[in-house]
Amino acid sequence: MSDIYSAIKDDHDRHRELLKRIANTSGASDDRKQAWQEFYNDVKSHGAAEEETFYSKLISKTWGQDSARHSVHEHQQIDDLLEELRDMDMAEGAWLQKFKTLRHDYEHHIDEEEDEVFARAREVISEDEIEGYGARFLERKKEERKLIEQKREDSLED
Repeated sequence: MSDIYSAIKDDHDRHRELLKRIANTSGASDDRKQAWQEFYNDVKSHGAAEEETFYSKLISKTWGQDSARHSVHEHQQIDDLLEELRDMDMAEGAWLQKFKTLRHDYEHHIDEEEDEVFARAREVISEDEIEGYGARFLERKKEERKLIEQKREDSLED
């Protein structure tokens, strides 16, 4: 079983590939639609699972609170972009421009997470304290995948 850092990094690597795949498509092609749907669903479930497992642990440590809060704030910004893109026509040039913003922001976020947040987490959370969190993250991600539409509807009501 992979640890929390490997589990998150594996997702990030997959997300980077999907972003590249989307960028190499055009208009509302089937390939773009499929890659976008995979990316959208995986990032939504990944972010929620990450906050509920990894970031909840990091925020419980005084020295990890700033890193966790910063990353959770970036999650919200990325989520807003995901929703804007979901509601746009992907054949329009505006969609591609917004996608480029999302890609830039998301790649910045995951690079920062892997380089800075993971380093901070390793300083403030001992290995034995976070043992099993990789499995918790993956299990929570599965559950979050089932809740994407319900959460979206709830958010639209707010």
